[in-house]
Amino acid sequence: MGPSGIRSFRLELRPGAYHGGELLTGLLVLELSRPLRVKCLDVAARGAAAVHWLDSRSVGVNAVYNDYAAFQSFLRRRSQLLPRDSGDTTTLQPGRHEFPFSFQLPTTLVTSFEGKHGSVRYCVKAKLHRPWGTAKRARKEFTVIEPIDINTPALLAPQAGVKEKIARAWYCNRGPVSITAKIDRKGYTPGEVIPIFAEIDNGTSRPVVPKAAIIQTQTFVARGARKEKRSVVASIVGEPVAAGKRELWQGRALKIPPMGPSILQCRVLRVDYTLKVCVDIPGTSKLLLELPLVIGTIPLHPFGSRTSSVGSQYSVNMNWLHMAIPEQPEAPPEYSEVVSEETSPGLSPPPQEAGSSQALEGPFFAYIQEFRYRPPPLYSEVDPNPPLQTIRRRCMTC
Repeated sequence: MGPSGIRSFRLELRPGAYHGGELLTGLLVLELSRPLRVKCLDVAARGAAAVHWLDSRSVGVNAVYNDYAAFQSFLRRRSQLLPRDSGDTTTLQPGRHEFPFSFQLPTTLVTSFEGKHGSVRYCVKAKLHRPWGTAKRARKEFTVIEPIDINTPALLAPQAGVKEKIARAWYCNRGPVSITAKIDRKGYTPGEVIPIFAEIDNGTSRPVVPKAAIIQTQTFVARGARKEKRSVVASIVGEPVAAGKRELWQGRALKIPPMGPSILQCRVLRVDYTLKVCVDIPGTSKLLLELPLVIGTIPLHPFGSRTSSVGSQYSVNMNWLHMAIPEQPEAPPEYSEVVSEETSPGLSPPPQEAGSSQALEGPFFAYIQEFRYRPPPLYSEVDPNPPLQTIRRRCMTC
């Protein structure tokens, strides 16, 4: 406790993350040990993205640095808890004082982020103005998560790609290497597993190693310049593919670890994700294939995954392409091999009263099963369907 008599001056917010359009509520707590004269008490909510980095270049024997900085504001709200009067002050008595406040957050807020050359931060600031004294300040940060729903047609669309190259070493061709990869959809959430379907064809004389990884790319923009930072979030390594062989990945699993969602709606800062499938070729550069990813916050609904999962189930199954077609078709089976000569005794249509036009009470397929493998009728010269003039009309259900 200082000479001003202020024991505590702090901000309290509910725990957890906020999102755009939500009501931000909090409490300003002031504890005093003796009376305090206050001129003004206000709180403000702030949120912005800021980037900054330095680039150096050599000019003769000297180094010249270029300073790049940019700023974009998302939230700027202010509220006075004790209004400023015309020269008058308010005296607060000793004890605990609570001042509730609330702010309506804008609908478009970017996810909180901390990067190497920039950040997106949100906070609530409080300032206590006293006559003939320095202002007392308090600060409390809070987290914002931008809702990204992956249950949209654009994020449910499958992603696929093909890359190939001729491996060369010391001006000698070692052979072609190709890779084909596909994933079920573009949007995923942390904790999900990405099934990777890939085909690696090694036409070289040396074994190659396939790999897959999730890459995070942070892009910072200021004064027309761009600065990027890439990092590996998760990765897997496959078995080596021998020379002249082919390897298939039938849904190789790559789990997404806990990480922040994509940031796509900020002017000075972006966070993108890609799935990199590559092949390490000894003696030459890698064969690299990248598929775009979007990390969202709203997981996949059960009914939303049906179309993509069923479609990928048949589209990625490429085994039928390697099946050989026989030169001569196989002869059809004999009739006796399919239909047995034995007949079941007591086969008769279901009992039904004469003149009744009601439907069968029992299940209809129970009677059809008895006649499934019956042999065809014998040939006869007698017409089983005589002309309508010789017979009287009868009810079709009799």
